[in-house]
Order: sequence, then structure tokens, then C-alpha cells
Amino acid sequence: MSLGFLGEYQHALDAKGRVILPAEFREPLANGAVLTKVLDGCLAVYSREGFEQMAERVRESARRGERERRAARSWFSAARPFTPDKQGRVAIPQTLREYSGLERDVMVLGVDNRIELWNPVRWREHEAQGQADIASGEGLSDVGFI
Repeated sequence: MSLGFLGEYQHALDAKGRVILPAEFREPLANGAVLTKVLDGCLAVYSREGFEQMAERVRESARRGERERRAARSWFSAARPFTPDKQGRVAIPQTLREYSGLERDVMVLGVDNRIELWNPVRWREHEAQGQADIASGEGLSDVGFI
């Protein structure tokens, strides 16, 4: 069983709008990956296999109704396949940088089955709330944090 993507790293966009992925994230993406937008105003990088698994779930949800179809269209149309270059960089299109608020610094997070790319200010706010949620334990006893 793979541990998936784990950890938190801070990197910066270069002049061409690329960010370097941590070395330990590169091997699972060597056969290609997909970048797209996800919830909470961040971006996600999936391995090709991970993207296909998620895509199947999105396709199934799109059959439920108009709201789900709109979300599926937005998610698929934002998706960009890529293969990291030899330095482990991924180019982030301007539209996705705008969506996620990425200007210079980028938080690169391993989140199990995906990598998330966050604006550092947004991430710190989101992380503070996550820490508060874990500390309170409210509604999380079945998860195993406590």
C-alpha cells in the first residue's frame, strides 16, 4: 500500500508561471499528471490514474442534475494534462493562477491521493481552521484523530 502524497512545502512561481514539485512527488507523476481546480480555491495535481478515478466519480455525479453538470464542466474544462520536466516543474496556466490566487509563493501540499497548490495566505487560514477542528474533535471521533 502506498502512503500517497504527504507533506507541506513552500516554493515560488518562476517567471514562466511554473512551480517545482518536491522530489518525492515526481516519481508517481513520471507517466503524466493532470492539473485542475478543486474546492476551497486551490489547485490539484493528480497522477493520470488518480485523475481517471476522480473523473469517473465526476462523470457519475454529472448524471444527477444541472448543478452537478455545471460543476463537471468547470472541473473538466480547467484540467490540463502535463508531464513534469526534468527539474520537476509544472506550468500553471494564467486562468488557474487567477482562480487559486497564485502570484509568487505557492504552498505545495501532499494530500493523500493528490497534490494541492495553495496561495500561502489562503492556506494558513484554511490550516488554522483545520487545526481548530482537530483540537475540538467535534464531529471527528469516527475519523480517529482522538
